[in-house]
Amino acid sequence: MMRDRVEIFKLVSTFLIRDFEVPEEKIRLEANLFTDLGLDSIDALDWFAKMEVTIHLPIVEGDLKKVRTVQDVVNYVMRHLEEHA
Repeated sequence: MMRDRVEIFKLVSTFLIRDFEVPEEKIRLEANLFTDLGLDSIDALDWFAKMEVTIHLPIVEGDLKKVRTVQDVVNYVMRHLEEHA
């Protein structure tokens, strides 16, 4: 099970690069998913759905509305994986 932020950041980056063709050099913790990385709300939902299947990440719609940056995603994944460990 993933426990550390570096590992989760790598996983998040992999999804962004592979599934949304985001250039690796644009992916930073402070990068905004929408303005910096070019995702739209449908992309974001699709991304979380893929993580739900791949790493059994629960989707909590109210929480997702607060996710804006790569750091927010890393925090979301860490929090939900710890809660469901």
